[in-house]
Amino acid sequence: MASMVVISTTAIPDHVGGALSRWLIEPTPGLYVGTVSARVRDELWSAVSASVGDGVAVLIHPADTEQGFAMRTAGQRRRHVIDFDGLQLIRFAANAVDTTPASETASEIVN
Repeated sequence: MASMVVISTTAIPDHVGGALSRWLIEPTPGLYVGTVSARVRDELWSAVSASVGDGVAVLIHPADTEQGFAMRTAGQRRRHVIDFDGLQLIRFAANAVDTTPASETASEIVN
């Protein structure tokens, strides 16, 4: 079953944007929106995350969670998605590059 996906990108290579625009529309630069199957979504995300380079990409898609959606990120960024008791929240890193291990959870940060 197809569902809506949103991919936001910053400073990605041109060929990545071209690949995304084959499946999704680009209403503003770097923002791709469309309705695709889970398989196509995962294949697109694999291509984006593998070639994001110095850029940043965020994927938001429907999921069976309390929030109703899931987020995936790729690239160096100041904002990081963390899991807090099943909710995906955004944590800002003090520096542009975060030194916190990816496995650290929000409850460990708070304590």
